[in-house]
Amino acid sequence: MAKKRFSRNSLFSSDIGIDLGTANTLVYVRGRGIVIDEPSVVTLNEKTGQVVAVGKEAKVMLGKTPPHIRAVRPLSHGVISDFEVTEELLAYLINKAQGGHSRLLGPRVVIGVPTGVTNVESRAVRDAALTAGAREVYIMEEPMAGAIGAKLPVNEPVGTMVLDIGGGTTDIAVLSLGGAVSSKSSHVAGDRFNENIADFVRSEFQLAIGEKTAEETKIAIGSVIPLDEPLERAVRGRDLATGLPREIILTDVHVREALAPSLDSLMETMKEVIENTPPELLSDVLERGVTVFGGGALLRGLPELLAKMLGVPVHVAPDPLTAVVRGTGIVTEDPRPWAEVFMNEDAIVSER
Repeated sequence: MAKKRFSRNSLFSSDIGIDLGTANTLVYVRGRGIVIDEPSVVTLNEKTGQVVAVGKEAKVMLGKTPPHIRAVRPLSHGVISDFEVTEELLAYLINKAQGGHSRLLGPRVVIGVPTGVTNVESRAVRDAALTAGAREVYIMEEPMAGAIGAKLPVNEPVGTMVLDIGGGTTDIAVLSLGGAVSSKSSHVAGDRFNENIADFVRSEFQLAIGEKTAEETKIAIGSVIPLDEPLERAVRGRDLATGLPREIILTDVHVREALAPSLDSLMETMKEVIENTPPELLSDVLERGVTVFGGGALLRGLPELLAKMLGVPVHVAPDPLTAVVRGTGIVTEDPRPWAEVFMNEDAIVSER
């Protein structure tokens, strides 16, 4: 079967790059930049089957809905867990990115997905976007997209190691010549950190707190190394003994203790990727270091901890939260140098 070939001018005419994340989804529109940053949450009315809210409006409802209203995060660990709700989310984002105007032809879309997704999972993302109104869909792995967004030399014959700590997954990869030489995906990521904090508070203080409270605590006082100035935060929840509301004070020391087991697991995964990397590329990594992006890159002290544990320099990419979507945006602006990064076998760019 003949492979599709696209001209420079027709491949991404007015098109969209999407970082489809477990926690947040960002959208880049060619020529306009990043236009949407919304939580990956959809609220449904189970009595009527209708969508009540999407994105920011839906996230506000998490943990606060009556029984017949369900707030859903349709992506779990970076892949689709609820196909129909993901369609609703993508349709909302694509429509909003186009200004709410119906178009004769839908946009061509580049979507970043975690490394190591199966063909079935990749096809599910592609089918959901097509059903949501996209004309054509191209899939690329998030570590590659993030590296492109961070302006790293991924197409050169040098080893580039990246760490993408998202909400549902952490992707670790050593890149060279437009591909991943060694890579691994871990479920130790932002959501796991939130669970660690909630479990620690339940165990140590006999207090039940919600996912949103745990996330806010992580952002406010989370750290992985001792700080010069200690941080603390008041946390409210339900006392497990009395069932009544109660408030406690958490410190950065508590959060560090809660996150320690997950960080140890993440270090082991990084070491596995390094062990599977050819020696020639490892010398490049030793010289150039590791670039970190994704929301987890903002965790206080993480670069210093990684540098100490791995023995290599660690850098945080500029604006780490948007690195992946900026990478998909760079590809939509000029796809010719990036034809090999697509996971679609039939995507080859030609010049005319």
